[in-house]
This record gives sequence, C-alpha cells and structure tokens, in this order.
Amino acid sequence: MSITPKFDGRGLAPAIVQDADSGQVLMLAWMNAEALQRTQASGQSHFWSRSRQEPWHKGSTSGNTQQVVEMRIDCDRDTILLRVRPSGPACHTGQTSCFYRLLTDETADEETEQAMVEPKSEASFSVSKLFDTICQRRDNLPAGSYTAALFEKGEQEIVKKVGEEAVEVILAASAQGNQRLIEEVADLTYHLLVLLAARGLSPADIEDELARRHR
Repeated sequence: MSITPKFDGRGLAPAIVQDADSGQVLMLAWMNAEALQRTQASGQSHFWSRSRQEPWHKGSTSGNTQQVVEMRIDCDRDTILLRVRPSGPACHTGQTSCFYRLLTDETADEETEQAMVEPKSEASFSVSKLFDTICQRRDNLPAGSYTAALFEKGEQEIVKKVGEEAVEVILAASAQGNQRLIEEVADLTYHLLVLLAARGLSPADIEDELARRHR
C-alpha cells in the first residue's frame, strides 16, 4: 500500500534530492501530486515550478536528468526524499550539488551570478548550460539575482531590455570596435535567452526553425 504525502495548503511538498551512491544532498525542489505521479511514471525527477505554476522536468534543457532509484517520505509525511543517479550536475552553476557554499561566504552570491555569464573555462560553458541556469533562476527566483529580478518584473521588462541591447549592438557595430561588438552581442544573446525562457521556449526551437529554413 502506497503512502500519500501531506501536501501543504498550496498542494506542495518539499523534495530533497540525494545521490543514491555517494549520499550527497544535491538539491531541494517542490513537488505536487502531478509532479509525484510524473516522477513515479517516468523514473526521472519531475518537480513543480512555484514561479511559473507549471511542472518542470529536471534536465529537460541541459540533459542533466536524474534517474530515480528510490523515493522515501519522512515521519510526518510532509517531505519527500528522492535518491537518484544523476547524469550531470544538479546545480545551475555546474556544481555537483546546490549546497556547495558555506553560509559564512559573503562573496557567494556575487560569484554565483558571475559564473552564469563569465564561466571559468570554455570547457565548462555552453549556451545550453547558460539557458539551464536561466531556467533555474526563473523557477527558484533566488534573492539578489539579476535574472530572477527580470522574471519578477515580467515579460514587458524583458522585452524592453532586449530592445535596449539591440540598440547597443547597432551602436557598437557602427563605431566601437570588434571587442565592444562581441560584448554587446553577448548581452543581447543573454536577454534573448531570458525572453525564450519566459515564454516557455528554448534554443532548440530556434535551431529547429533555422534548420527548416536551411532546407
């Protein structure tokens, strides 16, 4: 006989994700009845986005899925434990676990935000990883995050930023040199990715359209 979790007034319960082999705690997310059912049916981690009010599949954009080995529930039946075998890092920063920082690290927030747009090495960076980071910020809305602030302000603010950055690209191309052009195109690309995430789209949708035109 299966045990039914006690969801809160919003229909949610916290879900702790743990590496089944090492025992390391990887992340904390939220599940509702739908996410629980999808996880049980697929064998991979599914959660509920509180910011977008919709389900999300861990790793759907990055490929860093989590194969569920076992699901447990605590003594009060209000917290779920997922023991998983991850196919990549759980954290949007590229760290194995979201809990990689000490609470006393005063520079942690700044370093994490910079890691999103200024990766430590080319080998650790890709557009898909950047987009996954943006989606994580959208779903979790961490305090002090510029990306989260954009999502909180809404789509119109994101569109406004895209327009501003497009103008900056034009100005840089006109008279500011190649390096400045590169910087402004990077800024525009980032804000376009935020817009895609806000609409529930992804870079794959753009690739599909370009491929269709290429034919």
